[in-house]
Amino acid sequence: MADDAAEIYDGARAEFPLTFGKQSKSQTPLEAIHNTTRRNQNLQQQQRQPPPSSADLPSLSSSSSKTWLNSLRTAKTPNPNPNPSDSDATLIGPPRPPQPDSASDDDGDALIGPPPPPGSAESDDDGEMIGPPAPGRSNRDDWDSDAEEENKYRIPVSNEIVLKGHTKVVSALAIDHTGSRVISGSYDYSVRMYDFQGMNAKLQSFRQLEPSEGHQVRTISWSPTGDRFLCVTGSAQAKIYDRDGLTLGEFVKGDMYIRDLKNTKGHITGLTCGQWHPRKKDEILTSSEDGSLRIWDVNNFNTQKQVIKPKLARPGRVPVTTCTWDHEGQRIAGGIGDGSIQVWNIKPGWGSRPDIHVQEAHSDDITGLKFSRDGRILLSRSCDGTLKVWDLRQMKDPLKVFQDLPNNYAQTNVAFSPDEQLFLTGTSIERESTTGGLLCFFDRAKLELVSKVGISATCSVVQCAWHPKLNQIFATSGDKSQGGTHVLYDPTLSERGALVCVARAPRKKSVDDFVANPVIHNPHALPLFRDQPSRKREREKTLKDPVKSHKPDLPMTGPGFGGRVGASKGSLLTQYLMKQGGMIKETWMDEDPREAILKYADVAAKDPKYIAPAYAETQPETVFAKSDSEDEEK
Repeated sequence: MADDAAEIYDGARAEFPLTFGKQSKSQTPLEAIHNTTRRNQNLQQQQRQPPPSSADLPSLSSSSSKTWLNSLRTAKTPNPNPNPSDSDATLIGPPRPPQPDSASDDDGDALIGPPPPPGSAESDDDGEMIGPPAPGRSNRDDWDSDAEEENKYRIPVSNEIVLKGHTKVVSALAIDHTGSRVISGSYDYSVRMYDFQGMNAKLQSFRQLEPSEGHQVRTISWSPTGDRFLCVTGSAQAKIYDRDGLTLGEFVKGDMYIRDLKNTKGHITGLTCGQWHPRKKDEILTSSEDGSLRIWDVNNFNTQKQVIKPKLARPGRVPVTTCTWDHEGQRIAGGIGDGSIQVWNIKPGWGSRPDIHVQEAHSDDITGLKFSRDGRILLSRSCDGTLKVWDLRQMKDPLKVFQDLPNNYAQTNVAFSPDEQLFLTGTSIERESTTGGLLCFFDRAKLELVSKVGISATCSVVQCAWHPKLNQIFATSGDKSQGGTHVLYDPTLSERGALVCVARAPRKKSVDDFVANPVIHNPHALPLFRDQPSRKREREKTLKDPVKSHKPDLPMTGPGFGGRVGASKGSLLTQYLMKQGGMIKETWMDEDPREAILKYADVAAKDPKYIAPAYAETQPETVFAKSDSEDEEK
């Protein structure tokens, strides 16, 4: 009897839930939210088309297909449609006719031996079909096999969000080790900080900084503990900030008049790159246009620990365009402006002499270097449009050179996937190109191009990163008028990060948010709130007063007044009267100045005065030059 009552109660609760009688808030399902962030379907359909030959692999943007998503669902995200027949929704052509009795007939047959492998049921169904096979089925099967081979990399590119806010290209990117905060720097001289845990669907930054006024942001790097980050700009001084964006210190600038760079306390020209030590929380590395690399102690901002001067073919100062640590912090690699790559092993008594020196590694500036985790591979990215793979055990020639990767920015980097099976880099747009900014993926084992994912049709891709904990790909892009950070993710493969903020709707405004401004009937009543009186009117009044402004008298026009004669050919009354009576004759305007002086020459010669009598006996005869007008006539 008690069991019957419990069943009745459960049935009633199923019809009337606990929230019965309360107004429930409407919630948007996660599937609809992720559909809004799904990448361009047209672009994906183009990338899903089979390749012309088996050698060319299709794009990995096809990962958004339902078949692949369902196959990648784990126990943590169970498949809402466990029926295998649902996978037929991806078939090309009209749907198959319903067969309600086929399942019962199959259940009646006793299967002997192990169950058939997946896919055999589909082949059996194909065998039961009447008539010729569907057109293009064999080609689609070949492409599906290629797609399955490609999907083994599990690249999360089905969905995308963009962190906006910058007005120029985003040149620096850093994600902390937990994946909760993202920092981006731009050519607009600003740094923006994003927090996935506190950010909603509006994707707005919670803080904006300007490290150095008028200098572009070059590099941002988190500390191993994630409590501080390094900001490198175009100035000669790097800055250290805490996790919340408060300035902790600024490194000293060196004396530019000292010739030897080892005797200066810091860099003397603009910085190019910088990176925090991967293991030590109080040590960083910077490179500069002054031709040196320096290791700093973040606890002492007044001087550096070590100065590294690259080896040069000719004496001089060649800028160091990029620098990096290896995974253990035991080696330093630097890209030199002459196209060479130099590697230093950190050991007792080490100096500026490089352990590995590759001359003319690139024909243009090197923009990015990256060590593999096992310390065997070194990747280099350059403005010459190439990406080279080097074996650190044999650096004479590169293992592979990837061409046709345009690069117009000095901060374009190269990154590894979390398992280091792939490495990726971005490309810049060109004037006559129609491809736009791409994110290119390469296979490390096969040393071949795996996929090209379009990021922006009008902007170049500069920085890229693949976070291991979030399993999300970050790519920065921009041009002269806009910039943003693209976050690529897959709801079935990625965790936290973009999934958290996309699903969080912005808070709706309530009545309490609207505050009416109070009407102040007696402003400036207290001296504390009274504004300083403007002296603009007083200055204008002073300028109009001729006495206070000491303004000179203007010439008179018309009849005179106040004791002054007007327009009367003279400024005094006596002058006017004498001119009218003929007592004053102004003939100097009509006379030649030379003739006016020479008419007194005879008088001066006959009756010399002052100095002339003392030199009368020794003075040579004066010879006057002839008139210039006569010379001109000749």
